[in-house]
Amino acid sequence: MTKYTFTTQDFKAFAVDGLNARMEALNEHIRPQLNELGEYFSQYLETATGEIFYPHVAKHARRSVNPPKDTWVAFATNNRGYKMTPHFQIGLFENQLFVMYGVMHEAKDKAQRVKVFEEQFDTLKNLPTDYSLSLDHMSQEKTYIKDMSDEAIQSAINRVKKVKKGELFVARTLTPDARELKSDKAFLNFLEETFEQLLKFYQ
Repeated sequence: MTKYTFTTQDFKAFAVDGLNARMEALNEHIRPQLNELGEYFSQYLETATGEIFYPHVAKHARRSVNPPKDTWVAFATNNRGYKMTPHFQIGLFENQLFVMYGVMHEAKDKAQRVKVFEEQFDTLKNLPTDYSLSLDHMSQEKTYIKDMSDEAIQSAINRVKKVKKGELFVARTLTPDARELKSDKAFLNFLEETFEQLLKFYQ
């Protein structure tokens, strides 16, 4: 029995039709691992930064019709919420597991917060080849940094400053059949390795 990782069957919870039925599937197949990951990595981040991090597992409480197409656990230093500050996420879509750090469009002082990616521009450019940028946390679409020009990266950063809905996350993803998901040990190694890179942008 695995505690932290997800099977290909778990990802199929997102294929269940109907809000209530899908929420039941998510609660059975995905939420338990998100709770465990929340506990594990809030401790990990506290050790790494010296700050207290709180896990926020998505509840999807405001939904009344449309079933969620993704779910996640977010990590922030604010116990009451995570959207207002830069934060880390581990989450899933039907065809993708993602790990991210960045600034959501609701963030306070987001124009100032996103400047870390300018200050660490070379670090961002030199991340391993499987790291990407996400300009919309609600979309699976992400672009590998290695495939982006300096101008395109800068444009993504500028968009956060100028556009109300603009946001930016540095991300790393896995497909549901990835070898890193085959055991808890392999998955935790992948996540810790990823957080080590993402923490370079945490201030």
